[in-house]
Amino acid sequence: MLTGHGAAGGASNGAPDIAALDRNDPLKDKRALFSIPDGVLYLDGNSLGVLPRAVPARLAEAVTKEWGESLIRAWNEHGWIDLPQRVGDRIARIVGAAPGQVTACDSTSVNVFKVLAAALALRPDRKVILSDSGNFPTDLYMAQGLRDLLGQGHELKIVAPEEVEAAIGEDVAVVMLTQVDYRTGRLHDMAAITALAHAAGALTIWDLAHSAGALPVELDAAGADFAVGCGYKYLNGGPGAPAFLYVAQRHLDHVAPPLTGWMGHAAPFAFDLDYRADTGVGRMRVGTPPILSLVALEAALAAFDGVDMGVLRAKSISLSELFRAEVERRCPDLELASPRDPQARGSQVSFRFEHGYALMQALIARGVIGDFRAPDVVRFGFTPLYLSHADVMAACDILQEIMATRAWDRPEFHKRAKVT
Repeated sequence: MLTGHGAAGGASNGAPDIAALDRNDPLKDKRALFSIPDGVLYLDGNSLGVLPRAVPARLAEAVTKEWGESLIRAWNEHGWIDLPQRVGDRIARIVGAAPGQVTACDSTSVNVFKVLAAALALRPDRKVILSDSGNFPTDLYMAQGLRDLLGQGHELKIVAPEEVEAAIGEDVAVVMLTQVDYRTGRLHDMAAITALAHAAGALTIWDLAHSAGALPVELDAAGADFAVGCGYKYLNGGPGAPAFLYVAQRHLDHVAPPLTGWMGHAAPFAFDLDYRADTGVGRMRVGTPPILSLVALEAALAAFDGVDMGVLRAKSISLSELFRAEVERRCPDLELASPRDPQARGSQVSFRFEHGYALMQALIARGVIGDFRAPDVVRFGFTPLYLSHADVMAACDILQEIMATRAWDRPEFHKRAKVT
């Protein structure tokens, strides 16, 4: 088991023994499964994961042999029709769900719409959707759009993250939160908030975009009602990879899908004129699944085979604590935006800096890839499957140099690109 920065030991001056940490890393062999470009220190897996080495060959096989040779027969001969559930069950293990409750489909935004509409239908006498200001904006946008579409007097109530628990009252239909705050990494206590919501008669929706594949998630044990998440961050499924959704077993028999597409039908190839919902989580699917994207995601998920999520979390904390401590020691102009307690944050560390955008561009130019979130946050993600402690120290060296020399203050680094 890896230890954090303060307990790492091994160096005479009390500094962490980086070589020992990496030598004793139980996940060190996983790095070979990923294609990391030379000269790159990639601290942005919380935005887009690194390419797993197995994906290109698997995609080529799907294109040339399955699509190219089997053509339409591939739906049966190669199990294309079962991919959403097959991938969903692989993700289920990572997020603490029993098989049959997760399906891979659509985008996170569309899945938010679907599960929120389904949850509201289960609480028709309540009108409040409770969320927080740290929620990812698309979740709030989808809630606003659904509220206006329904026209039934629903209210989206947004409070500060630390005020969520006190705001759960008997008027709340659904508590909808992102487990890990995308800007700061602040981690909500899923079990505690879910228990409070249920005690008040409300349901919960958890967005796992910044937690699935990065830390232990226990949907079933926490009693969660619904969840969504994306496949392209810590799950490494590629840009725009299919998202996933979770519906607790106790809701599956009577949850009403709001988008009644043919792939959610009990018998899609019977071509009935009337909709009959599929049994199980399959009823939450809509249209034809994106096969090539699902193939890539399925291949990427193999990297999690044999991974204990507790071990993964221990390494995540070790990496992020090393980074936090080194940056605070070396770069006093950067203000910690994440919780100091590693148990209270996900697998990222964020700092505030007035010229954060320019700083991040300067880092990227030197091969240290993180990202920027308005108005002033530089964000660094730590993916335990392919990052080492030596990577973290090398990134800190470059960051310290850029800050000390003000190398970020060049005109080209201040010019905003469309994607930050």
